[in-house]
Amino acid sequence: MTGEPLRLERIVGEAADPAIAERLHALAHANAVESIVLGREDASRHRLRVMTDRGRDCAIALPRSQRLCNGAVLLLEEQRAIVVRLSDEEWLAFRPRDLTAALELGYFAGNMHWRIRIEGARLEVALEGPEQDYLDRLAPLIADGRIARGD
Repeated sequence: MTGEPLRLERIVGEAADPAIAERLHALAHANAVESIVLGREDASRHRLRVMTDRGRDCAIALPRSQRLCNGAVLLLEEQRAIVVRLSDEEWLAFRPRDLTAALELGYFAGNMHWRIRIEGARLEVALEGPEQDYLDRLAPLIADGRIARGD
């Protein structure tokens, strides 16, 4: 793409937030979500020039109070979104106690629109926000032993 870069001057939210996840899900079905892939070293920067996975030139200039992270949403409009993905993603792993707990965990993760992967008997959730947010949402399943951290 040519012309002036798209200026992205704030983080509008996190992909893991249920309301934002729902909007991103709908935009993804319309093929309207672009990604900016960064290494961890660039995530600490507040100003950088990058290209999205679709070739859109972007100039990021964040306030000092904001920090890029995996799942940071830099643009969320009716017709498009731009989300940060870290190249070396972090995953939060859980081991369900039994088949019933596994189904419950999978159902919950799906309803939250979390990106997951299955590694053997573990379900791993891509961290697209603070780890504690995920643990807080899963607290009832953890508290009664239906799932355990699977690190």
